[in-house]
Amino acid sequence: MKEARKSWGGAARGASGRFPRRAAACLVILIITLLAAACDSSMDPDAPREIIVASHDSFNIGADVIAEFEAEHDATVTILRSGDAGEALTRAILTRDAPTADLLYGVDNTFLGRALDEDIFRVYRSPLLDRVPEQYRLDPSNHVMPVDYGFVALNYDIARLNENGMPPPSDLRALADPRYRGLAVVQNPATSSPGLAFLLATVATFGETGGYTWRDYWTDLLENDVLITDGWTDAYYTAFSLYGGDRPVVVSYTTSPAAEVFYSEGTHTTPPTASVLGDGAAFLQIEGIGILEGARNVELAERFVDFVMSRRFQEDFPTMMWVYPANADAALPEVFQFAPVPARPASISPDEIAENRERWIDEWTALVRG
Repeated sequence: MKEARKSWGGAARGASGRFPRRAAACLVILIITLLAAACDSSMDPDAPREIIVASHDSFNIGADVIAEFEAEHDATVTILRSGDAGEALTRAILTRDAPTADLLYGVDNTFLGRALDEDIFRVYRSPLLDRVPEQYRLDPSNHVMPVDYGFVALNYDIARLNENGMPPPSDLRALADPRYRGLAVVQNPATSSPGLAFLLATVATFGETGGYTWRDYWTDLLENDVLITDGWTDAYYTAFSLYGGDRPVVVSYTTSPAAEVFYSEGTHTTPPTASVLGDGAAFLQIEGIGILEGARNVELAERFVDFVMSRRFQEDFPTMMWVYPANADAALPEVFQFAPVPARPASISPDEIAENRERWIDEWTALVRG
């Protein structure tokens, strides 16, 4: 820019060797305009017709859906899977000065506060936000648009509980009942997303102060021989009795019973499992997408956000990612009749989670270690 400024100066000087005031003013305006255009890729006709979407590893959408967006916008979309939701966010934070993606999908209410504190997203309010019910709007500041929501909840093996003559648990407190000793498996909140959501559900339900707190609840669970695994896969496909384990109660999702029917290829016409839907027993998770600061083509990124919130995209992913579409106009697949939405789920504000998440995990870890 120094050489360019020198060249412009030589052409604009008057006979006296000084800039005429009008010429100087015009020059300043021109330079500001050029700099603004250079800094805003959405004004650049040569901006790349490509966007990179960073996401967690569970992101799944039909190739034909992405192809429709690419054809409509003469663009290329690349999905960059970056580990779990926490790892994907951490990568976006660490690379903020040289972003490896234009958008980040999968930021949920358990990590939103951290993302906003790190100031990694541009503000963009999609017009399709108007089609999202208020309770599923993730971010009032409009840095992150809601895409989907789900509920982490206790699931139980219907047949195994019947064989044992046990009633299904009605709420979280039931797991501390001696009748359920050795029957439940949960996940570590330090290493598992559903594990963290379950911990948050206990915090929301039992609180931090009073006669019986979330710490008291977890103490009772530990005394009741609860099994703790590092992740959902080990809990569900190894320890859970439906797949050969000895634990008929597992922390999973309210959509898991529907998924059991869907993947059974006709073996099950009704689910072999069910979810515990009592007050506060399920924790609401809302996922969203945001445009990263430094996005190479902001206008194209905005159109992708709109597309992700549209019915075409929203109606494709329920039986691929097993979450509910945020757009109220999107139709649910028939199998979601087996995935009822809890009437009164547990929830904690993203700000409160951001302020206390690490402390809660540390206190939980200390309890477990004794």
